[in-house]
This record gives sequence, structure tokens and C-alpha cells, in this order.
Amino acid sequence: MAAIDFRSDTVTRPSPEMRRAMAEAEVGDDVWGDDPTVIELEREVAAVLGKEAAVYVPSGSMGNQVAIRSQVRPGDEVLVHELAHVVVHEQGGIAALSGAQARMLPGERGVLELDVIERNLRDPSDPHHAIVSLVSLENTLGETGGLVYPQQRFSEICGLAHERGLRVHLDGARLWNAAVASGRAPRELTAEVDSVSVCFSKGLGAPVGSAVAGDAELIERARRNRKLFGGGMRQAGIIAAGALYALCNNRERLADDHANARRLAEGLAATGRLELDPGAVQTNIILARPADGSPASQIVSELAEVGVWCADLDPRTVRFVTHMDVDSEAIETALELAGPVLQ
Repeated sequence: MAAIDFRSDTVTRPSPEMRRAMAEAEVGDDVWGDDPTVIELEREVAAVLGKEAAVYVPSGSMGNQVAIRSQVRPGDEVLVHELAHVVVHEQGGIAALSGAQARMLPGERGVLELDVIERNLRDPSDPHHAIVSLVSLENTLGETGGLVYPQQRFSEICGLAHERGLRVHLDGARLWNAAVASGRAPRELTAEVDSVSVCFSKGLGAPVGSAVAGDAELIERARRNRKLFGGGMRQAGIIAAGALYALCNNRERLADDHANARRLAEGLAATGRLELDPGAVQTNIILARPADGSPASQIVSELAEVGVWCADLDPRTVRFVTHMDVDSEAIETALELAGPVLQ
């Protein structure tokens, strides 16, 4: 029997319908701006997110870094939560690619406090200080279990930033999950930000790609920075067709992933070896801690031996992520296989 893979929602395979759309995609040369499928995808993304324009990029990390570079100058400072993907998983890209520095701030479960932001705003007239030019937020919050950013706090942060002359970037790699879980349209979640990156290869199941959306002037700069970072693509319509299919067909079904995550969390919580709160699972990510003091990597290895794949997020955290290639029946099978290991 094939392993049941909960390592990430990036492990999905394209469906036959998606493969057909990719095989039949009309293509051009995207660097020249004449790939019709890429153009259609970018227009659709902009419309869904309520922005003037969008640009297709190869990955979510590139999307974040392109957006940041397009809004800061070398020596500027970016305020960001200490657990944000842009600082934890993107190899110091803010410094390496934009010449800016990240000021990492604390906040319970990944959510920034207004007073913490205010305390870290610098006087732009003081020549000793870096100029704070951008706040970067994330929704959902991957490192804290796929939590949906509280909308009121999100709005307050955006309001404070704009009042102080700062721009706001949103890492929306799993924005689609946040929209489904909150019952809000994606454009409601992005209305107050200056830029947003979204991913097609996580919960939506496309094989490649993300997009950055914002106003037309920003996206013109982002397109140039995409080329600078080596992200200019030629007949990209072949992969953009998969992303377009995912965007148009696979968003609402994320509710199934969320339901499967809650069922999996309930089953895992009933074991004696993992500690977690099923009530804290809002979307498709489950974080659990070994109750017996075992290293997370050991539990991951033991589960892999019985055909249940997951990941160790850190030495004390085991992560499970549900996705479209794991249905409700597979959840029950996984719990049966994992049961003897986790007792």
C-alpha cells in the first residue's frame, strides 16, 4: 500500500482534468508578454484578489521576495513576526535580495501586537536609524498551525502602517484556506494590503507557481524584479494552465481538507503519545508535541515505517498537513496504522 503523505500540501499530483488543461494550453513567450494563458491567469488572480494587476512567478518564496524588493530600498527595515515564512524559510532573502533588514517581532501564535509595532517604529528624521518602510504579514500562519489571522487585528495593523506611511505586504500562500475557513471572499482579506502573494501549488494542487498582486505600478516593478531574480519564463502557459485550473476549480473544496484535519487531530489526540488540541485546528495544519519526551524526528521515523508520512517542524513538534490527495477514508486508514505506534 502506498504511504499516506501528510508532510505538506505541496505533495499533491495534478488531476487528469488539470493535466488535460495543461496539455492543451495555448502558449506564447511570457517574457515578451504574449503568453495568452499566463495573461488570463494574471487577470483572474487580480480580479479574485481585488487588485489592479498580478504577475505569475515560479514559487511562493520568489513571490514574497519580489514583492518586498518592489517596495523597499537598500537599508530600509521590514517589520515582521519572528516566525514568518519570509524570515524562517527564505534564506535571509530580505537582506540578500533587497539589501533591507528584517526586524523580527514577537507575538502570541504569530499575531503581532499593535503596541509592539509602535514601539519598533523609528523616527525617519533621525539619521542614525534605518527607515521602516514595510510591514509583512502572513495568512494563514503556517508556523503556528495554519491559523487564520484575526481580521480585526489585521485591519488595525494595516491602518496603523498606512497612517505612519508604511506599506503592507501579505504572504498569502494559504490565503485560500483562510478565505474558506473564515467565510470571507479573498478580496476581503486583501483589501487593505499593498501587495499580496498567493500560491497555487499548496492546497489548490497545481504543480508550479504563485502570483503577486497589487496596483499596476507595483506589478510593473515586480515584473522587472522577477526577471532580475531569474524568474522570467518562456512558454509558461503550460504550467500556468494548471494554476488557472486550480484557481477556478479547487478553492471551495478546501473545506474538505479542513474537516479531514479536524478528524485527524481528534484521532491523534486520543493516542497516548502525542499532545494537541483539536479545537485549535482551523484549517489544514496540525501541530502535535510528543508526550513522552521523544524527539519529533523519532516519531516521524516510526510513523513512516508503518506508511504514515509526516514532518518534524522542530525537535519538539510533529506536523501533519491534509490536502486533496488524502480523503476521509485515508484519514481513517492513517489513524489505524498510526495507532500502535502512538499508544
